[in-house]
Amino acid sequence: MIDEIKKRLGQLINPASGKTFEAEKRWIHIAMNGDKLVAEYNRDGISPAEKRLIEGEVGKSLSDLVGIDNIMLKTTSNQSQDVFKALDKQSAASAPTPAATQPAQIKAGHGTIDKKKPVPGVEKIIAIGSGKGGVGKSTFTANLALTLAKQGKKVGVIDADIYGPSLPMIFGKRDEKPRSNSEKKIIPVEAFGIKFMSFGFFINEGDPVIWRGPMLGGVLNQFLFDVDWTGVDYLLIDLPPGTGDIQLSMIQNAHVDAAIIISTPQDIALLDAKKGAEMFKKLNLPLIGMVENMSSFICTTCGTEHHIFGEGGVSKAVEQLEIPFLGKIPLEIELRTGSDNGTPYMSQEKFSERPVWKAFESVGQKVNDFFQPPTTEQVKSGFFSKILGLNK
Repeated sequence: MIDEIKKRLGQLINPASGKTFEAEKRWIHIAMNGDKLVAEYNRDGISPAEKRLIEGEVGKSLSDLVGIDNIMLKTTSNQSQDVFKALDKQSAASAPTPAATQPAQIKAGHGTIDKKKPVPGVEKIIAIGSGKGGVGKSTFTANLALTLAKQGKKVGVIDADIYGPSLPMIFGKRDEKPRSNSEKKIIPVEAFGIKFMSFGFFINEGDPVIWRGPMLGGVLNQFLFDVDWTGVDYLLIDLPPGTGDIQLSMIQNAHVDAAIIISTPQDIALLDAKKGAEMFKKLNLPLIGMVENMSSFICTTCGTEHHIFGEGGVSKAVEQLEIPFLGKIPLEIELRTGSDNGTPYMSQEKFSERPVWKAFESVGQKVNDFFQPPTTEQVKSGFFSKILGLNK
């Protein structure tokens, strides 16, 4: 049957050129995995609309051999211009760029579920999720990264919110274009001592991302394994809202060490945050704990504390979920303006005596403590030591 499948797929017409896939040598891989067909082709020069036509023709041509639900069609685009405009066009008259500083490119293709593997150069990976949008997760992630760096760690950040990438703005690098090194690894952009990578570098700010989940998983896979993260102690992954494809792709492909949940105090945010926490639990991912963001606002004029989004919601939720409470991050105008202006709050030492600064320092220390082995005294005071009489 596989020979017939290959024959039919080879006769498939590329709507962009009118030539067959066989003539253009488009097919990269065609194989049966049980009763499922996995096929991959090079889609350079094929627009999204033409790609959809091709998908329909594949289903029609193989309908008597393979059920439509059993066809997994993957694509690879080495040039990527037809999926997104990654980099400014260079003048034809310009001199060739040295191999060590070639423009970085990402391949737009479906993610694959592989055996979990560590990310080269990274000591620990921490996923940061919320389940819901609008709770300040990206601002929190950026400032936590700066906090951990101040506490002596080498930190990297992946902006995995591909539908709404914001870290280039937060870190003041909106016009950066990543390069690749001689080993074809993407070189992460650096700001304030933090290495980071974002899909925002590969699209224009005003362009919508109209992609399906599996393709987004493929991009995240490249951000994990095709970026040079050498020397990173903590790699923070700023996840998009929800509990869908990107979260699953990350956890199924990479060896993620732990997760942090962010929520504001109100019930509607906690509803989704709890779902996010339960998702991580079901995937056997340890939870460092939950943070209450935007916990309150202190009026700069009268000094009154206002609980704009309610009070105590996260502390109650952690009791129900039986996970640690990492603390409260209050609202300050400078926290917002710092993100908008590309100078994150925790990069400005002038705020070091303020409640927000101290709150981030506390959360950062708890993250470090989570990965530290217990001391002899801690072991002695633990549950089993009481049973065995070790702490008498």
